[in-house]
Amino acid sequence: MNHLGLIIKREYLTKVKNKSFLIMTVLSPLIMIALIAVVAYLSQLNNNKQRTVSILDESSFVQDVFKSTENTTYNMLSGISLEDAIAQVKDKEEYGLLHISKGDNSSEKYNLNTKFYSEDSPSLTFISSLESKLEKKLENLKLLSAGVDLDMIEASRTDVDIAQESFSGETSSKMGNIMKLAFGGVAGYLLFMFIIIYGNMIMRSVIEEKTSRIIEIIISSVKPVQLMLGKIIGTSLAGITQFVIWVILGGVAMTIISAIFGIDMTQLQTPQQEMVQQAMSDPDANAKMQMVFSEFASLPIANLLIMFVLFFIGGYLLYSSLYAAIGAAVDNETDTQQFMLPILMPLILAVYVGVFTVIEDPHGTVSTVFSFIPFTSPVVMLMRIPFGVPIWQQLVSLLLLIGTFTFTVWFASKIYRVGILMYGKKPTYKELFKWLKY
Repeated sequence: MNHLGLIIKREYLTKVKNKSFLIMTVLSPLIMIALIAVVAYLSQLNNNKQRTVSILDESSFVQDVFKSTENTTYNMLSGISLEDAIAQVKDKEEYGLLHISKGDNSSEKYNLNTKFYSEDSPSLTFISSLESKLEKKLENLKLLSAGVDLDMIEASRTDVDIAQESFSGETSSKMGNIMKLAFGGVAGYLLFMFIIIYGNMIMRSVIEEKTSRIIEIIISSVKPVQLMLGKIIGTSLAGITQFVIWVILGGVAMTIISAIFGIDMTQLQTPQQEMVQQAMSDPDANAKMQMVFSEFASLPIANLLIMFVLFFIGGYLLYSSLYAAIGAAVDNETDTQQFMLPILMPLILAVYVGVFTVIEDPHGTVSTVFSFIPFTSPVVMLMRIPFGVPIWQQLVSLLLLIGTFTFTVWFASKIYRVGILMYGKKPTYKELFKWLKY
């Protein structure tokens, strides 16, 4: 293996010095931040849009419901027909007219008919806010008419928060489970994307050297398995370098764009902002924030970080060796499609098992079994670990992953050894099996 270091260095420097690599390393985060900034700016314009809405309440039940806000002005109309109200709103170019009239059912006192008139289709969230205001008001009116004391109903409202504790005394909560799911989901997604992006880079690198016939010169002094491992590790290091640069440039670019153009990036999450503001206005918000920090502190941070690194590296190397084998078996990227599906299926299955099974039952049979299968364990086990997986299970899964990677490297090197010198012929699965015997 005395040439492995040289091969890794060559692959790394070849990748990072490539013009397209350098250009995309710089431009990709800038393009992404620019797109985010544009969306945030447009969302900000939409949120700051001034609306004037006229209300024609012929029922006289809900006149006190609509209070003007910073961006929405409600104009109450009275003593005017619907036709005249529509004409008035159109002349003033207002956002729309909300018409409220009594329903046809005379036995139902608070049965109302409502209709919103506008030039263009109104905002879905705006209509939903109008509906919620009317629903709350009519609900209270019906309760009052039935002789129900609203203050007593409000006082009777009770929040139930079921505490969770294992038989061994370990406590948890819904908030803690959400944080565990978030960590597992992010870890699995990062691994999935890293494999897809940089696994394809390894495959294209092998195909490029094979078609240029440079590979024939290289293997005259280097063993095929050394060359394959060098490509995998060198390309991985280049990918990590690119990812770190993306994070740094992205953070700097986002800060600069926000400062210069006055764009609030949080405008991308407008619906969530309202929920957050409502939550923060809750008297118990401070206690809830303390609970969040407490739950975060109770997570096995060291275990999560160590196993994330180990499973991330193991899973990436496992799939990268298969990508390298595919690159050696074909002459161009078009021919890779017949071999890609068998490789991607376990990875896609791992994501689906993680999302739909681990979330519901992290210690169930399905979740546990797939966390030991090497082709799915990097994703599934990372999503299970935050929920308290025994160390022995983590180590067994990791050893199985390492063992499978070792076997995969041997398997891929057999295909790689023959395939890198095969030209002008599309191999079949039967021929690939024969190559393993050479």
